[in-house]
Amino acid sequence: MKDQMPYHVICFKWGAKYGADYVNRLYGMVARHLSAEFLLHCFTDDASGIRSEVQCHDLPDLGCAVPINVPGMWRKAAVWGADLGGIEGVALFVDLDSVIVDDLTPLFEFGDPNDVILARNWLKPFSKLGQTTLFRFKVGSQAYLLEDFQKDPQGIAERFQFEQHYVTKSVRGGVRFWPNAWVKHYRVHCLPGYIGRYFRPAALPKGARVIAFPGEPNPADALVGQWTHGAPVTAKTHLL
Repeated sequence: MKDQMPYHVICFKWGAKYGADYVNRLYGMVARHLSAEFLLHCFTDDASGIRSEVQCHDLPDLGCAVPINVPGMWRKAAVWGADLGGIEGVALFVDLDSVIVDDLTPLFEFGDPNDVILARNWLKPFSKLGQTTLFRFKVGSQAYLLEDFQKDPQGIAERFQFEQHYVTKSVRGGVRFWPNAWVKHYRVHCLPGYIGRYFRPAALPKGARVIAFPGEPNPADALVGQWTHGAPVTAKTHLL
């Protein structure tokens, strides 16, 4: 996709969990790891504090009630609509709690422009399920995902639980996955085993381009050695 410029990178921000600082850091990481021209698009309900280089848009309309009593981030399903802020062509979606550690260019060049490419479900490696922590798609080409979801949002959410499971199982023609080395899970691939965490620091896996932080810890807490905000930092204080 070298003929598509600028490259489009997308994130969603709603509610109070992640502030503008996460968007601003994401822009900085993309700028450091993508030499080609790019635009970072943030779809949000609150653009205050976001740096001026970021293209801020209103959150796209989900077109139905957000499902309740299910664990998945179903608000993200709006990304599959026929129109997404006027963006055309291929886009890379990045969760705000991701850390970019190497060149993103191969993620735009891998596979076919019409592919939907997901990260693997690292906790269930034999499930053939994907993660939408980091995925690439052609904007508007899978609008049926949102249209089908709108017909029975609560039922679909209860059946699949997580929106990424719905995406994996519902993309026509199937999804592709990033090469194994490119996208890694912080808890699974960077941290030593449980006891080893008291003696050895986290390590960056060879060949990784993006580190995902599903659940806990988030990057800010991991940076200071905490599992959750306010938790003990040293091994001694944790054990005591």
